Amino acid sequence: MGSGSLLWNLTKKYLTVGVIGLTITDRYASIVPVRGGSMSPTFNPRTNTVLGSLDDRVLIEKFCLAKYKFSHGDVVVFRSPSEHKQKLIKRIIGLPGDWIGTPQNDVIKIPEGHCWVEGDNPASSMDSRTFGPIPLGLVQGRATTIVWPPQRVCQVERRILQDRFPPSA
Repeated sequence: MGSGSLLWNLTKKYLTVGVIGLTITDRYASIVPVRGGSMSPTFNPRTNTVLGSLDDRVLIEKFCLAKYKFSHGDVVVFRSPSEHKQKLIKRIIGLPGDWIGTPQNDVIKIPEGHCWVEGDNPASSMDSRTFGPIPLGLVQGRATTIVWPPQRVCQVERRILQDRFPPSA
């Protein structure tokens, strides 16, 4: 009877920790890996090391999702508009109502409820230049801190690319 009680107590403790952990990662914050070079040099600046590619891991805060509180230059994680199982990480270039100049010399107005995202390394980034403005509902959080590897731990810098906005009339 004693071992059954011990097993039940352990099960309750692990279940409690699991539910709390799941709640935290779903509602407040999570850590996600950054794969590929589309956000280099911000993330994964060196892809060729002795051990191969060493992907950065970033802390994603989700408090910004409550009222879609995003700013120009924020780095966000979102579901791909074309492949919903895939998560992408890019920088917000334009918010609803902004006019954005594209590399093809077009000017696009970002519709309400959408944002324009681009990778820091345009040569290897699939972003809004490929699939257009993305719905804010696909955004899953804002990257705040690189937490891995240890030598790269730092805050994620908010950078605004001024050359993406058309000249004022």
